[in-house]
Amino acid sequence: MLTRVKSAVANFMGGIMSGGGSGADQLNGTDLPPRFPYSRPDFLGLSQDEVECSADHIARPILILKESRSLPWATGYAEVINAGKSTHNEDQACCDVIRVKKKVAAPITPSKNSSAKRRSSLPNGEGSQHKDNPDTEGIIFNYWALFDGHAGAGAAVVASKLLHHQIAEHLQEVVDVLRNSAVLPPTCLGDEPEVGNNTRTLTRAASLRGGVGVPGSPSTPSTRFFIEKKISHESLIIGAIENAFKDMDDQIEREKSTYNISGGCTALIAVCMMGKLYVSNAGDSRAIIICNGEVIPMSSEFTPETERQRLQYLACLQPHLLGNEFTHLEFPRRVQRKELGKKMLYRNYNMTGWAYKTIEEDDLKFPLIYGEGKKARVMATIGVTRGLGDHDLKVHDSNIHIKPFLSCTPEVRVYDLLENEHGADDALVIATDGLWDVLSNKEVSEAVTSFLSNCDPDDAHRYTLAAQDLVMRARGVLKDRGWRISNDRLGSGDDISVYIIPLLYGSKQT
Repeated sequence: MLTRVKSAVANFMGGIMSGGGSGADQLNGTDLPPRFPYSRPDFLGLSQDEVECSADHIARPILILKESRSLPWATGYAEVINAGKSTHNEDQACCDVIRVKKKVAAPITPSKNSSAKRRSSLPNGEGSQHKDNPDTEGIIFNYWALFDGHAGAGAAVVASKLLHHQIAEHLQEVVDVLRNSAVLPPTCLGDEPEVGNNTRTLTRAASLRGGVGVPGSPSTPSTRFFIEKKISHESLIIGAIENAFKDMDDQIEREKSTYNISGGCTALIAVCMMGKLYVSNAGDSRAIIICNGEVIPMSSEFTPETERQRLQYLACLQPHLLGNEFTHLEFPRRVQRKELGKKMLYRNYNMTGWAYKTIEEDDLKFPLIYGEGKKARVMATIGVTRGLGDHDLKVHDSNIHIKPFLSCTPEVRVYDLLENEHGADDALVIATDGLWDVLSNKEVSEAVTSFLSNCDPDDAHRYTLAAQDLVMRARGVLKDRGWRISNDRLGSGDDISVYIIPLLYGSKQT
């Protein structure tokens, strides 16, 4: 175990290691075809030669959109490859506008006297309803996504091609409910929904009495023995996104037997529909809204430190996952054998503070979470705790699987575009951790606000130029001592991808 740990610890500075899979895993990686070939985002419109030129780890060219209107809302985008951390740029991006239509039911042959046939026979379609026109059915949503791959770009590429389709499929199941915004979603599909403004919660006594009216009279509602929760349309959209992440993770696992889908990836997406932004994060990328110069965080990073209690609790409930080589307890440093019987500071899953415990033999095992900050790792292997993929990831040179500790469930935050007035300089900034490792929320906000204020408000290309400026600030300039940014700080050596999404366009289109 000690040899394995030393080997894993040696990889701390080099990023997330591949996980040392079995021989079968390595064979599959070389023999199976990729699910999708490696490329840069489709909206960049790069030729194969340009893709190869973008992989220059020495020059690190910044890629931007060729056409200012190639993305919805005049969204700005820029990216740059890492300084040699991996062969490819393991970040991937996707942006699309998707119409979700109701699922087409099996056709029913109408009878001679059916009302449907009578309506269709009227001149100019008179009497036909809006819902009968397939071109006007459904709901449109705007979609932006960033995926930060590790141990290969395979999972990130797959997620960039398919996740938005998974979301559309889940929204398709509730599109009729979402379109009927005047009433609350029914508890069971097919039931008559209750009008939201006229509902009231019945007390248990009133429920048993059947509400108001004389028993047996026509005005007496049916007897109810339950009280229903009122579910919002917003919650349905959140649930569709959460299930889409789960299905995407399951699909990657299924298809690994057929395709070479390497590694895993974090996922950060923004969906705009029905006047609201839904920002969903599984990983350590970050999104912020800049509105009137103020910063509104729209995500939180999921790392071994931020999810310490969840990871410890799982390990405590299922100790077999630790392979008898790790301890779920946290100590300020590695426990030494000479400290057996002494009291040392520790934390368990139920604690935010610290206490002392007497050191026992089991406490000498390697800690579940090792290191701190950007160097913190789960089982000395991986530095993120949420994302997609990583199904074959194991502790180096062992048979201990790490996937049980990694969640694909995103955190979803909602921003109502109609609650605030938005100017041309208000934006949603979405970026991978390559940006946030070296720039704070405040620095990003000040940089974007300053840049946009010096641009023509009518210039749609201003947002891409602002994204380029951000990437340049985080990458820095190559000097004798490496890439340096302002105040001679160390620049980001990681892949960097940035969207700047103007909120003014979203407010106009809601």
